[in-house]
This record gives sequence, structure tokens and C-alpha cells, in this order.
Amino acid sequence: MLSINNLSYYIGGRPLYENASLHIKPKDKMGLVGLNGTGKSTLLKIINGDIQPSSGEIQKAKDCTIGFLNQDLLSYQSEDSILDVALEAFKETLSLQVEIEKVLQQMETDHSEAVIQKLADLQERFEANEGYTIKAKAEEVLEGIGFQTADLSRPLRTFSGGWRMRVMLAKLLLEKPSLLMLDEPTNHLDLPSIQWVENYLKTYDGAVVVVSHDQTFLNNCTETTVEVSQHTLTSYPGNYDYYKKEKTAREEIQQNAYENQQQMIKQTERFIERFRAKASKSNQVQSRIKALERMDRVSEVVRDDVSVNFKFKFSQKSGRDVVILDGVSKSFGDLRILQNTHARIERGDKIALIGANGKGKSTLLRIINGSEPIEGKREEGYNVIKSFFAQHQLEALDVNNEILQELAQEGTSKTETELRGVLGCFLFTNDDVFKKIKVLSGGEKSRVALAKTLISEANFLLLDEPTNHLDMQSVNILIQALQQYEGTFVTVSHDRHFIKGVANKIWYIEDHQIKEYPGSYDEYVYWRSQQVPKRTSASADKKELKTTPPVKNSGAGNSQAKKILKEKEKEMAALEEEITRLEQEKKRVEDQLADPKIYENEKELTRFNQLYAALKDQESRLNGQWEQLGEQIESLQA
Repeated sequence: MLSINNLSYYIGGRPLYENASLHIKPKDKMGLVGLNGTGKSTLLKIINGDIQPSSGEIQKAKDCTIGFLNQDLLSYQSEDSILDVALEAFKETLSLQVEIEKVLQQMETDHSEAVIQKLADLQERFEANEGYTIKAKAEEVLEGIGFQTADLSRPLRTFSGGWRMRVMLAKLLLEKPSLLMLDEPTNHLDLPSIQWVENYLKTYDGAVVVVSHDQTFLNNCTETTVEVSQHTLTSYPGNYDYYKKEKTAREEIQQNAYENQQQMIKQTERFIERFRAKASKSNQVQSRIKALERMDRVSEVVRDDVSVNFKFKFSQKSGRDVVILDGVSKSFGDLRILQNTHARIERGDKIALIGANGKGKSTLLRIINGSEPIEGKREEGYNVIKSFFAQHQLEALDVNNEILQELAQEGTSKTETELRGVLGCFLFTNDDVFKKIKVLSGGEKSRVALAKTLISEANFLLLDEPTNHLDMQSVNILIQALQQYEGTFVTVSHDRHFIKGVANKIWYIEDHQIKEYPGSYDEYVYWRSQQVPKRTSASADKKELKTTPPVKNSGAGNSQAKKILKEKEKEMAALEEEITRLEQEKKRVEDQLADPKIYENEKELTRFNQLYAALKDQESRLNGQWEQLGEQIESLQA
């Protein structure tokens, strides 16, 4: 569908690409990865025709259409409603609708055969274009990426840049180009919206090329990974996890080949040096010199994975209770965020606060910080020293300071050598530490602000979207730093890879209450997937039991009864299988609690006790559903 052949592109004499090639097939789902500055976004702009390459060519099929979502669209504004902006994806269908309206007006005075035929032709084309469903499709996509029904009639200009970007994404998805290119599409999406886009892209009929720092997103919606590195493009036939594993294997082979070649080169050079002056060996010496000149040199592996050893210092540990919220309520006018809710944060908790935008996550973080007025009681524990990171902290950086100066002003007892070590962990090395804050990119400023937060010697961190503007390498560094952090933290994030790496508890806001799952994110996802369908099924069963009259065993009714009975028996079998699985999981937790070693670790003991209680509650609900199904089956068999 599209071929890139021998592409080269230079910026001020510096090569970004040299003789790079890539082929995109009609239904490829491709992730484009690489360090910041290697040229991922530039490649998309070259493919789109926004930038001309220095040399090489891009060939595409005649019927290939390209849709490109990039960060430049943040500035797009319009007085039209967001629904109308999204509907612009159907230009041809909308123009047919206008033509139909004109013909209908004409028919008020002209009833000729020609006019009637014109209307019939236009209506036929309109129907063939599925014109009667375009509004419903646009509404579905807009609501899928996070808009409320009431938002659809609001003008685009009234939304923030991030929400405008969502509208442009919706428009692109509705246009369905044969090649869809997305540059950091998850930057402005919350978790439910990210998951919706993932599912949409999995079944997308065209080719997709995605640049993203969200590793879980790439794993879930790409099947090929292309790495931008050392001015070229290298393809891996799998998702991001496959790429990481395969790249490690390739690098090991390359490094071994490099070391073997270097050893051979040294031996050859020693031979040349030793026998250069001997006439009897002159032919052999010349032969080896020519062999070295002709040799294709294997490059040493330049690793981009960074392992950090981040040493945190606390002037004092906090008490066991860090923050307690008791009967807390919070509203903004008619918008209710929290209603008489309770929560407790204990020393050593690593909490990820997740959920859709608009649920009040950042508000809750400010409440925990004590900077948001509330109804109810907030109690802070003994010796709690807080440090709060949010995107507005980037604006608080002194733009005239050098990076090293900015960290030194944090007021810690760290020496310059120690501060340089911290900055090295955040990819600021050598003379980078003397750069002025004002010349840094958004991602670099974010790394400086994070470094300031982490060296503050606080024993309680509050982190609001800390992975925003960070590339994969920086996210992994932050994960490693927080894994070594012995204090307590609460983080708001939509990055599932990050959450999986750092959280031991999951919080979410539901029905204006703070809900807690006492385990990892993967455990929470599995538990949640079991909860939601079962609750829906239970509600449906209750409704059916109340509203469905007994079916008499005769004629069509008998056939219907058998059909319902078969469905219920199938549900019963699935439910029994789920109960068996739950019993096995409960047994696993019981075995953990029976191990004397667990009583040496208070945090693990608490976690398993809470998990056991949650499993018991779930078992009780499932048994209740089983009894209910049993009664329905008995009624149908009577």
C-alpha cells in the first residue's frame, strides 16, 4: 500500500534518517518506537507530505488515503458544535443531504418527472452511503472517547486543547482512511477512552501506524513494531513486548559478534605490528592490512535501557496512619464529587487512583494534600512530610535557573555530586545539567520537576499524571525510582504500564464514594471483569424473574420454555465454573495466610486479609446468583 525506499533526511547537516526503508501493507497495525529526538513524528510528517525528504522516495497506491492525528491539531478551533465537526468526516454524504433538501424545496412548485427522478437518484446514493446512520455513528465515537451526550451540541471552541484533540481523533476515525497515523493519541485520553480506542483500532479495516509512549496501548493494538534508531528503521513482527524480547536477543548476538571481531582485529593488528619490518612476512602483512580495510565493522551495542539506583533519604518516618478521610463530601455547585465517604492511607501504601476524567481524581488528590476545602474531616498523621507533583509544577520552575541550580534550591542536604547522580538517573548527563530551564522541552521540564519532587526527602508523595510528556525510557526510570521508594504515595495516572509497575492498591471513585481494591492493577482488572458482568447478569435475572410470567407447556409456549431453560442451564454451568475458579483462588489465599512467614510482613498480611475478604464477598454474591438461577430453572421445568 505504501513503500518508503532509501529515505534520507538531514537537519542542519545532522542525519535523522539515512537510506531507511519501510513497507506498510493494507491492514498493518504498526507501532513506531524509539527514543525522543530520533525522528518518529518527523517520519509521519514526511509520509503525510508535510516535510520533503532530503533523498529517497515514498510510493503509495492510487487509492491510498491518509489520516494524520498530530499535536498541531490542538490549536484548531471552530464555532460549530463538536458533533458537526465530527460529521465533517462525511463530506460527500452531507453534500447529498443538502442537494436532497434543495430538490424537496423545488418540488413544492415543480412536480415534473425529471425532478422526481433526480430526488430518487439522490436518495438512493444517500442511502448507499448509509446517510441515515452517520449521526448515530458520530455520537457513538464521540461518546466512546469520553464526551457526554449533553456535550455534543457545544461549540468546539469552548473545549480545552486536549478535548479538541479528542474531537479531531473522532473525525479521523469516522473518515476511515486506508492509512491512519496517530502521534501520541493517548496523551489527552482517560483510561476508559484509551481502552475504547484500543478496541476500535483492533478491528479497524485499514492500516494503522501509532507513535505512543504507552506500552500497554501498543501491546493491545499493534502487531508489528518498527524501531527508529541510528538513522534507520528496523521492523519486528510482533507487539511491543515481543519487540523488547527480540531486541534483547538481537543485541546479545550483535554484542558477541562485536567482541569477537574486536578480538580478531587486535590479533591482526599485533601480527602486522610484529612482522611489518620482516621482508619474509611482507605479503602476509599486506594481505592482513587490506583485509582490515575491507572489513565490514560490527557496531558496538548502544543500550537505551537505563537501570537506576535511586537512594531516598527521609529525615523522619511517618506514623502508621498518613491521612484519614472521615465523612468527606465535595461538590462544585450542582456537581457532586464525593458524598460522605471514608478512606485511610497507611504508611507504605502505594496507591494508584484511576478512572474516567471528570470523576474527581485530581480533586481527591488535592483533598488528600489538604489544599481543597471540604465538608467532613481530614486528619493528617504524625511526622507526615508531603511533596506534591502536578503539571502546574512545571510553571513553578525558575526559567532563568540552570537545571543543577534548580535542584540545589530544593533545600536538601545533597552535594553537587549527589545532585548530578540524580539528574543522571533522569537522563541529564555531563554539560546537560547547565542548560537553562527556559530552553527545555515539556518532557525535559517534567523530568526536572519530578527529580525535585523525589529529592525533597518527603515521606509522602502525591503525583498527578507524572508520566505526561515522558517517553518510555523516562517512564521506566520513574517506575524504578518509585519501586525503591520506602515511603507512601498516591498517584493519578492513565498509564497502565506505570500503574502495574508501582501500585499495591487501587483506588477509584464510584457512586461518589472512594472504593479500594487491595492488590495489584492486574488483580484489580481481573476482579473487575468478574464483577461487572455478574452484577449485570444478576440484575437481569431479578428483572426477568419478576416480569416473566410462567410459560405453559404447550405448543409454541413449550418451545419457548425449552429455549429459555437451555439458556438458563448454560448460565448455570458457567456460574458453577466461575464459583469453582473462585474457590481455587480463595484456597490459594488461604494457603498464603497459613504460611507463618507472612506474619513477619505486616503489609503483606493486611493485603492478603483484605483480598480474602473481597473473595468471600464475591463468593457470597455468586452463590446468591446460583440459588436464584436454580429457582428459575425449577420454575421452567415444572
